[in-house]
Amino acid sequence: MNLITLKLSSDTEPMEKPSETEEPSSTPLPDHQNWIAAQDLLREKLIREDSFTWKIPEDRSDSEEGLLRYIGGVDISFSKDDPSMACGTLVVLDLRTLQVVYEDFSLVNIRVPYVPGFLAFREAPILLEILEKMKKSGSSFYPQLLMVDGNGILHPRGKCFCFGLACHLGVEANLPTVGIGKNLHHVDGLNQSRVRELLEAGENSCKDFINLVGCSGHIWGAAMRSTQGSIKPIFISIGHRISLQTALRLVQMTCKYRVPEPIRQADIRSRDYIRKLKMNARMK
Repeated sequence: MNLITLKLSSDTEPMEKPSETEEPSSTPLPDHQNWIAAQDLLREKLIREDSFTWKIPEDRSDSEEGLLRYIGGVDISFSKDDPSMACGTLVVLDLRTLQVVYEDFSLVNIRVPYVPGFLAFREAPILLEILEKMKKSGSSFYPQLLMVDGNGILHPRGKCFCFGLACHLGVEANLPTVGIGKNLHHVDGLNQSRVRELLEAGENSCKDFINLVGCSGHIWGAAMRSTQGSIKPIFISIGHRISLQTALRLVQMTCKYRVPEPIRQADIRSRDYIRKLKMNARMK
C-alpha cells in the first residue's frame, strides 16, 4: 500500500459524498455471510458509554493536564475517473486551536464491492492501516478521539441496530469514536422529512439538536442544526467508548461550518489529493 503525506489547506466546505439512505434488505447476500458473522462478533465488544481517561475542557483554550487535546478525523475520497482508486485520509487537530497538527494519506485500489450495511469492510482496512502506522511511529499527536465520516449505531441491518463504520473503527482501533453522517438512514420509522419538521419546530428553543427516537423508542443518535445557517442537519451517533451526550458536546465544540472541523479537513485534503493526482496525470 502506498502511503503518502501531503500538506494542503482550504477554507471551503467539502462536497457531500453519495450515501445510502434507504434501509437495506433484511435478507443478506449469501456471499457476505462471513461479514455478518464478523460484524456480530465485533458488535459484542461495543461500548456505548463514556470510557476514557481524559476530561473534556470547559473551554477550548484550557490547557490543564489530563484534558482532551488531540481529535482525529478520517475520510475516504474516490476518483471520479477510476472509482476503484481511493484516498484514505487521517488528520489530527489540536482542540485548543482547531488547527491540523498531523496528516497522512493512503492511496489504494479498492476491489471490495460496496454492499449496503457493510461499508466498513470496504473502507475500514484502509483507515486502520493509517492509524496503525501513526501509532507505531510513536507520534505524540496520536488521537485521543476519532470522528468518522460515516455512521455509528445509526445504521440498520434488518431490524436490529447495526455496526457502522464508526463502530467498526472504534472497536478495531480501541478508540473512542463518533459517527458523523451527512444523510439520514431510514430506519425504525425515522425519515428525512420528519426530522426536518422537528428541527424547524425547535428553531426557537435553546437546543441546536434533537434526539432521533425511532418507533421502537430506541435513540439512534441526534440531528444537529448548523450554526452557520445551513438548512441541512448532520446526524451524530455513537461509535465506540462514548455516550451520545458527550459526542454532541464535542461536535459542537469542533464545528466552524456545517460539519466538525476534523471531518471537514479530512474531506477537503483527501479530495485535494485526488484532484492533484488527476492534474499530474494529465501533464505527463
